[in-house]
Amino acid sequence: MDAVKIYFSDFFDVDEDTIEGYGAVNISLINDLPLFIDPFLLFNSSDEQFQKIHEEIIKYLLFLQEQASPHPSLSEGMMKSWYLFPEVKQTWLGFSLDGNAGRGLGPGFARDLHLGLNSIFKDFGKETIPKSPHMEKLCLISPNVGRDKISDFTTNFAKKFLLEYTKDFAEIYLEPEQCKNFTVPKVEFNYTTMSWSSKVYTLPCFNDDYVLLTPKSLLTRDDTFINRSDMIRNMEMIAPSIGDAALRFELNNYFQSVLSKKKKKMSKTEKEHAALELILRHPELIDYYLKYKEDNEQEATSISKQNVQEVKLIFNTQLQKLVSLLTENTAFYKTAPSSLEEARKRVKYLKTVIEDQDGYRIFYYNGKPIKRESDLQTMYRLVWYASEMDVNREVNNGRGPVDYKVSFGSENSALVEFKLASNSKLRQNLAKQVEIYKQANNTDKAIKVIMYFSEEELNRVNGILNELNLQNCEEIILIDARNDNKPSASNVK
Repeated sequence: MDAVKIYFSDFFDVDEDTIEGYGAVNISLINDLPLFIDPFLLFNSSDEQFQKIHEEIIKYLLFLQEQASPHPSLSEGMMKSWYLFPEVKQTWLGFSLDGNAGRGLGPGFARDLHLGLNSIFKDFGKETIPKSPHMEKLCLISPNVGRDKISDFTTNFAKKFLLEYTKDFAEIYLEPEQCKNFTVPKVEFNYTTMSWSSKVYTLPCFNDDYVLLTPKSLLTRDDTFINRSDMIRNMEMIAPSIGDAALRFELNNYFQSVLSKKKKKMSKTEKEHAALELILRHPELIDYYLKYKEDNEQEATSISKQNVQEVKLIFNTQLQKLVSLLTENTAFYKTAPSSLEEARKRVKYLKTVIEDQDGYRIFYYNGKPIKRESDLQTMYRLVWYASEMDVNREVNNGRGPVDYKVSFGSENSALVEFKLASNSKLRQNLAKQVEIYKQANNTDKAIKVIMYFSEEELNRVNGILNELNLQNCEEIILIDARNDNKPSASNVK
């Protein structure tokens, strides 16, 4: 059969080293990779082009702030024109559960931003404590604005650079027939007309849409360098730099209430609530936190490089090895008519390759097992893609999401759930969820796949299965990904 196509390099017949040498990520064109642009990496960059993107973000926010004063109520027209931005899905990076289509910046984000610029961030752009304004300020207060919203907003302002960056790559390395002309909306803001303008670019074309490459140096994974949890966690670190005696006194009182062993231990939620109340009373604490992050800016680059390397190793290098093992040693990529049988066979092929053919190595990074269930599920989605089966991730038909619904036509479907043995809700999931999913999705076919990385995890799973009388259930398949009980496949006789 033809080689399995997963990455930009596969679909556009470009060597991976060429993309790497250009400084970009070899994205998957099947599912988003869990990376996103961090605005602090723009601010902290020595590249003038990246610094300019950060300056454009601040300039636009200052424009919105200027407009927010005479327009305290956010009208629908104002929201649509200035506050709503789609996700730039063409980067194939982010948090989409299936493919690359995310929600973008909706009305909730717009209202939070408008309210913030009208209230707690009225001094935005006039800060004297940090070196620069930072748009991440919004996520430090609002629980509804997380890394995905901050990244979507940032990527929209990086879009012009990404369009030109990808266009230049295409001109050098791609054939003309691999590209098309696309009219891209909201490329540049005209401050005279106060409106966004479109522009035409010649870009790589995939499934009638354009594709954008992104420099690795702009990307991170788990959270933005400036974020809410980090601010609360580091409040002790910012205390020494606070010159205001009264504010320092209140901060010390907070530490005593949170850290005092004499008092009842506060929960994480209670600590966060107490910290946020203090910050709301003294929003200048945010500026001291921003200064602390600026003073430790070298960490941002270090974390970014580590995160991008981890994603590359897991989702590119190691995943390609898994696909090769499945292609060479099993019939994983051959189609069978029954979705349940197809799903079960493929899971068993996966089990064989992982347990007996060194495939377990794919699920380790720096000698430690992958502990993000979302990573496992994304990897599963990528290796299934070449099948003629229709594989949809996180189907939600009213009673909660299932990891995958595998189908071959509307009347022939099976549900497949991938779980880690370490999942704290595994017992609850085994006991209740599958039956609910079967009813909601009109199928009585469901497979539960559980991967374990230690004997302790195996014993835990077996204990749960025995307790629920499921130890002989054919539809529950355990995969042994331990690294302490397997000789190398080359040594097996």
